[in-house]
Formats: sequence, structure tokens, C-alpha cells
Amino acid sequence: MTFHKHHGFRQPPWGVMVGSILALLMILALGCQAARGTPTPSAPAGEPAEVTAQPTATARPGTSPVAEAAPTPTPAPPSPTAPPPSATPTLPGDPSPTPAVLPAVRSPEEVITPGPPRFPFTITLELFVSMPEPPTYVTHAGDGSGRLFVVTKPGRIWVVENGTLRLQPFLDISNLVKSDAYEQGLFSVAFAPDYAQSGEFYVNYTARAGDGDTVVARYRVSTDPNVADPTSAETVLVIDQPAANHNGGQLQFGPDGYLYIGTGDGGRAGDPWDNAENLGVLLGKMLRIDVKGTPTYTVPADNPFVGQAGVRPEIWAYGLRNPWRFSFDRQTGDLYIADVGQGKWEEVHVQPASSRGGEHYGWDTMEGAHCFEPETGCDMSGKELPVVEYDHSLGCSITGGYVYRGSQYPQLAGTYFFADFCSGRIWGLRPENGTWRAAELLSTSYNIASFGEDEAGELYVVDLNGAILRITSAPAADQVYLPLVVQAQGADSRVAVSGRRAGGG
Repeated sequence: MTFHKHHGFRQPPWGVMVGSILALLMILALGCQAARGTPTPSAPAGEPAEVTAQPTATARPGTSPVAEAAPTPTPAPPSPTAPPPSATPTLPGDPSPTPAVLPAVRSPEEVITPGPPRFPFTITLELFVSMPEPPTYVTHAGDGSGRLFVVTKPGRIWVVENGTLRLQPFLDISNLVKSDAYEQGLFSVAFAPDYAQSGEFYVNYTARAGDGDTVVARYRVSTDPNVADPTSAETVLVIDQPAANHNGGQLQFGPDGYLYIGTGDGGRAGDPWDNAENLGVLLGKMLRIDVKGTPTYTVPADNPFVGQAGVRPEIWAYGLRNPWRFSFDRQTGDLYIADVGQGKWEEVHVQPASSRGGEHYGWDTMEGAHCFEPETGCDMSGKELPVVEYDHSLGCSITGGYVYRGSQYPQLAGTYFFADFCSGRIWGLRPENGTWRAAELLSTSYNIASFGEDEAGELYVVDLNGAILRITSAPAADQVYLPLVVQAQGADSRVAVSGRRAGGG
């Protein structure tokens, strides 16, 4: 204590001060001895107090998730009722939704570590451009222009330059495109790896001719870089479609320079024609063809079924129901396939860059990691299980996205984004220490038909109702997390993770 004479306090004599200090020391010594004689109850060694993290915080676009206060550690009482559905997709082999127990943490500061925040992180969506008609896809040309190209369902491709939508379409083939049914229209565009020199690009659509058959066609840009030449069309591939749904529609050039095409199983329900597992047809497959230097295409010599009698050599993988959206990780070359489910399960498969092709992804023997035909006791041998799946309590139609490889938000690096068209939920999936981790990142009201990637690796969300939105995220330093609850999985040691964001705005 400091005494100020001008405030009326008088400094005591030194003898009094010394005596007071000695008395205080004796009192403290007695108190410590009493404390040692009365031990405080504590948990036995090896039995930490239980802490259960809450579900991942979500928010509508334009708002930030607000985390609840950390719960008081209390033993979980037994309950005969089942827990509510988790917003986190599960991984095949989940034995139980019961989370493992983690040690108690005294304060959020103790789990903060330098560098990017622990997954899951926070994302938001900001409006980039509004379209005059339903958009189905967005991508870039890889020509250094920084432009985005937006595909719309009726049959047009539009240019967005410097954030502004150009009034004249880049390509208008609406006279060729059949878009009457919900799953028909112009689905995607893929620019040739040498587009800056060749000016060639490819489109996938359902055609008026043939009553909805799939057409993959090549076009070229005109002398105006923002307008294609509609008379340059060359039909590369036509696939007969027995029904109006399950048309696939994605085109992507792989790291190997070949064109990959996702095809649905032909439609209706339950694959009534058994197309997905039939290697004699192109439906329900991932195709891989070489379109360079030929009017149509040739088949790469290293495709897995080349030379086999009765098998289409274009097939790269099979057993797919409707791989509406797939993409390659531009850094690793891994192929991510989001396959739309039948009535119960939506799924994501990851094919490593080292794959030689030939994978069977399960349909229609299986839906996700579960038997479909027959419902029990199906033969799962030789089939690739999804790395993540979710049931229809969380949505009804998966929309695949991309692995983030941009530079604006380093904390997102390596995360694969996917969503559900019906519920508007957006999830992230990422490999960590040899396992897969998935968590819901945002809940929206959008009908998410696709994701898109620009030349710099930044990602976009496509709302079928007209909005193109950019994915953004708060700086890593502003994101702080409570501990994650790890759900134990099967023998393959894969895990799913849910967590709760604590603060960060």
C-alpha cells in the first residue's frame, strides 16, 4: 500500500511496521499447515473429468456463427432416448455415434496453437454476381485473363470479367439444348489445357435431338475473346439416355491432359436397366478419353479395360449412380467424386492420383457403404467404399465441389468442399494424419447446384436460383476453437469430427 501525506494518511513508525509483518507471516504459516492437513477431493489418476463439445455452429449467409458458452463439466446422465441427428457426415464403419471422452480443458486459451486454426473453421458467402437465368456451373479458362465463365441451364455460357457480367453470352446453344425436365440442360464446360493457343472448349448437355440424349461437343472461340463461334461445333460423343434423369453432366480435364466425363445410370430409380455395373455400356461410369488432335476422340492406351472383349474401353471407373459433380485436386491430382444417392445415402469417393483406374464404386449393389440390392447380405468384395457419407436427415442430393488451393484463406488449404442441394448445408472434408475428417461449415437457404474454382484457386458456390457466391473466411488469428470430439470408427481408424467455434466474430 502506498500512503500519500497530502491525502491525510500518516506513515506509521518502523517498529510498528516490523511487528505487523512478523504477525502476518505467522498467520500464513498456520494457514498452510491447516491446508495440508485437510486434502481436497480430486479425480483419481487416469480418470479426467468429462467435457462434451456442442455441434458445429452454423449461420445464414451474411452472418457469423455465434458460439454458446462452454458447458460446465458434468457427468452425462443415462438416457433411453436416441441422440439427435448430427450435422456432421459419418464415415463408413461407424460403430456408434457416441463421442470419445477427452480430458477437461481449463480455458480456451490452452488449446490455441500457432498457425491455422483447428478444423472445422468458419466460412461465409458473399454475393459475387447475379445471373438472369438458372446457373449450373462456373469455371475459368486457364488463359491468364482472370475471367469466369458461368453455364446456365437453358443453354448459354456467360462471361464475368472484373466482377461484371457481360451482356452478350459467350455461347448460346439454347436451340440445341433440351432443358424441360429438372435434370436436363447445359451442365458444364471444360476448357482445353491449351485453350490460350487452341481456343477449344467442350460442353456437356442434354439434346433436343434424341429426346434428351447426352452430347459432348467441341467449340472454338471466335476472333473476339468474349464470344465463341457457334458454327465451330464438333460432336465428340453421344450417349443414348433411356430416361430424363441421372444424366451426370460434369466435364473435367485431368492432370494427365485427358477429358473425364461423369455419366449417370440412365435414370428412373434403382437402376432398372443395371447399367452402372454393366461394363458394356457407358452409363453409370467415369469415362476417360483423349480429345486432342482428332475430330472426335481416341481411347488412352492405359485405360483399365482396353482390349477386353465386350467392355467399353472408354470406361475409367464404374458403379456410379449419378456423379453430378467431380473434380481434381490441382495440387495432388486426386479425384473427388460426389455420387448422388437413391433414397438414404449421399456419398463422396476419393480416387488417389496413383490409381490405374478400374474401381467399382458400389452402385447398385450398394448405396453408400450399405447394401442396396439385395438389402442385406450383399457382396461387398472388390468395391470401393466412400470416404464419407450422410443420410437423408441432412439432405437429399449431394453436390460435389473442389479442394481449396487458393491463397487468400490459408486455413482452408487442403479442404474439399461439398454441399446438399436440398438442405443448403455446406461441409468440409480433409485428410489429417492418415484419417478423413468431415464437419458442417455453414447452413444456408440456397439450392447449391455446383461449386466453381477460379484461376487463382478461390472457390465459388452456385445457387440454381441465380446467385454466384464467393467463399470467404475470417483470418486464422480471429478463429479460436474449443476441443474437438472425436468419434471412434471401425478398424480402418478413420474418424469423423465435430466441434464448436468459440468466439471469433
